[in-house]
This record gives sequence, structure tokens and C-alpha cells, in this order.
Amino acid sequence: MKAIFSALAFLASTVVVNAHFQISFPHPRGPFVESDERGFCDGFTNVTTNRTEFPLSGGFITLNSEHPQWSAALYLSNVSNPNNFDNFTQVNSFFRVSGEGGFCIPLDLATSNMTGLQSGQNVTIQMLFNGGDGDLFQCADVTLTNDNSSISSIPCSNATQQPNTSGSGSGSGSGSGSGSGTDGALAMASSFNVKLLALLAAVSFISCFM
Repeated sequence: MKAIFSALAFLASTVVVNAHFQISFPHPRGPFVESDERGFCDGFTNVTTNRTEFPLSGGFITLNSEHPQWSAALYLSNVSNPNNFDNFTQVNSFFRVSGEGGFCIPLDLATSNMTGLQSGQNVTIQMLFNGGDGDLFQCADVTLTNDNSSISSIPCSNATQQPNTSGSGSGSGSGSGSGSGTDGALAMASSFNVKLLALLAAVSFISCFM
């Protein structure tokens, strides 16, 4: 009986373990901080002076996902030192992806809903990522350029499928950003909660007979 209880307790603990994601390109504001990934820009509230060149047309974001199912969206700020969610505007539709590993997300700013962007301008990109355990955030400070050669040496491939977009992509992205989630993200979160409650209930029931 104790062995069963221990096994169920272990399963319950594995459910609540959080997976992560890390932006590879453009370079994020700082090294990944697991304890801060639910906060604004993974806890980095100040811009970096070492900005990455990012093309206005034909750009992309590369990242590593540790979630088998996830959804995400990209936001942009042209504020000189963006330090809160209100400084950002959503620039693409939410998309859903299946698979872990490396992914390449297209980001063509020239055709986005952000107007007035030009070469030489400093902007900040923020990604909202949800794998079913809450919204996670990372930022990258970049300088826009008309020269696409800045990304010619950056590998751009997907571990599994191309992202499936959903939503209009016209949201402002203001506020915390967590209220703009997709049905897929909500469904994953709901499934996560149901599984967790079921495991905890089983553990509690068995403990009554010990």
C-alpha cells in the first residue's frame, strides 16, 4: 500500500513540474532564469546595449521548446526602454505547435500591424509562450535593418510541424498579455488541472486506508 501511495505521489509531483522555452535568435536580454520566466521579459526589465540586428522583411525567431504542445504570440515595442507589458503591441496571430525541440517562427515586421518601423530603429521583441502551465515570457532587444544578410547564417528549421495560426493577430498586447490566450492554451491548461486533481484525489483516498 505504501508503495502505491509513493508511486501516486511521484506521479503527482511530475505533473506540476514546469517545462520551459528559450529564445535562441535574436539573442535574449539575458541568460534564461527559470524562477523569473513567468514575469515580464523573464525578469530582465532593462534593455541590453548589445542589440542584435533584425531584418524588417523576412525575419524569424528561433527557439527551443521543452513542451510537447504549446501556443505562442509575438509582441513588439518601439519604446526606448520598455519595462512593462503596456509598452508592447501584438504583431502576429497566436499559433499552436506540436513538438519539442528547435523551432523557427516567421516574423515579417514590414507586413505587420506596426507602422512607421524603419532601418536603424531600436525595438524590443517579446514572446508569450504557453505550454499548458501558464504564460512564460522572454524578450530580445534588436536594431532593425534592411539587410537580410544578418540572418543568412542563422539555421531556421522546425523539429516537427509548421506553426498553426489562430486569431486575428490585431490585438494590442497591452496589459499582462495573459488575457490574449487561445482556445488551445486554455484547453491545455484545463487538461493539466484535471489530471492534477485526479492524481491528488487518488493519493488522498489511498492515504485514508494506511
